[in-house]
Order: sequence, then C-alpha cells, then structure tokens
Amino acid sequence: MTEPLPWWATRFVRALTAIGVLLPAPGQGRVTSLAVGAGRVDAEVRDGRPHQVRIGLTAFGKADWAAITHAVAAKASLTVQLLGGELPRDVEQVCQAVRLPLFPSSAREVSLDCTCPAAEVPCGHLNAVFSALVARVAEDPFTVLALRGRTREALLEDLKNRLIAAEPLDPGDGSPALTDVMAGYFDGVPAPGLGGAAPLHAPRTASDALLDQAPPFAITVGGEDVTDLLRPVYRALTG
Repeated sequence: MTEPLPWWATRFVRALTAIGVLLPAPGQGRVTSLAVGAGRVDAEVRDGRPHQVRIGLTAFGKADWAAITHAVAAKASLTVQLLGGELPRDVEQVCQAVRLPLFPSSAREVSLDCTCPAAEVPCGHLNAVFSALVARVAEDPFTVLALRGRTREALLEDLKNRLIAAEPLDPGDGSPALTDVMAGYFDGVPAPGLGGAAPLHAPRTASDALLDQAPPFAITVGGEDVTDLLRPVYRALTG
C-alpha cells in the first residue's frame, strides 16, 4: 500500500493538476539524473537513448524573498519549525498574504521542454520527471522553496540573522531586574519598578511539595532520611 503524501507534496500535485499537468501520469524511460535549482529542474531520461528534460518555474527575486522572510520571521512559531527542518502549513498562507504563491498558480509560471520528437506536451519523458520531482518534494519540502529561488541553507541563514539582529528589550523601559523580582517572589510583594501595580503572588503549593514526589533515597545521612534533611531547607526558602 502506498503511503500518503505529506501535505506539501499533495499541494504541489494539486497545483500542477490545476494548471494542466495531470498527475500521476504514465512516464516513459528512466530518470537518470535530476537537479533542482532556482526556477528550473534539469533532468536526463534514458529511453533507448538519453533525452534532456527541463521544467521551468518562475523564481522569486531578492526583494520578494525579503518580503517572505520578513513575514515568516514575524511569526515565531514558523521560524522555530523552519529552523527545525519542518515546513509548516502556515508558510503557504504567509506567501499568499504577500501575493507570492508558494506553489504554481498559473500555467504561465511553468515551462516544459524535452529533446524528444514527441508532439504532445507533456510527453512521457516529462511525465517521468514530474513523478520523480514529486517524490523529491515529498522527501524534502525545501525543494519547493529552492524552485522558487531560495535554498534551505540561504533561508535558514536569513532567519537566523533576523533573530540575531532583533532589538533586545530596552533596559530603560521600567521592567524590573530578575534578581529584584526573585528577592520578593515568595512574599507576594509588589514587583519593584512597576509602581506596586502588579504584586507577585506566592505559589499555591507548599514549598517542599517537590520532595513528596521524589523517589525514596537509597542512602541515609547519620541515620536520617535525606528527604527529611532537605525539607527544612526548602521551607526556609519561603522565609
């Protein structure tokens, strides 16, 4: 039984079908090489003799990718997932929001060419390459981004640089220092630097509750259980 395609490969097939490339379609020959670059796929198909096949897809320019990356970086969850090697579904919506569709949306975006003499387009060799391309996309979602003009490495590097360049919190914005907040945390005192408007509430659980969840220690100290020795220390933290 064939495993279902991941969402990005399914969307890729659906987009190609919408512009007239019907998949799956019977291929002809064996794909011996497949190279994906910005705006193009170059492949060789052997069918008695080698045929050179090319599939073109409009690639986005630098300004376009700057707009996409800026929009993606504005959503922390998307940035985290992309840096983790995932392609979130929301990336498609982000691209659509800046009017740069991730998947082909018009036949004018795609060009097809094969060195065989067949009159039909796409020919069997092109169909074979399309099938291989879908398999590549299913395996690596960043293939779609590469076709649009941005490699995985370039995109992730850009996102990392945007995270590094993000302005830190202004130290003069009135926020209290962490050490000041922690000093009065267990007393429920007003947080310094906030004008007393937002008191810090003590936890509702007992300060030594963690010891009740710890497994029994296999050793004792001076004949006393380690948990019993630690309990006064935990309680002393609350004053």
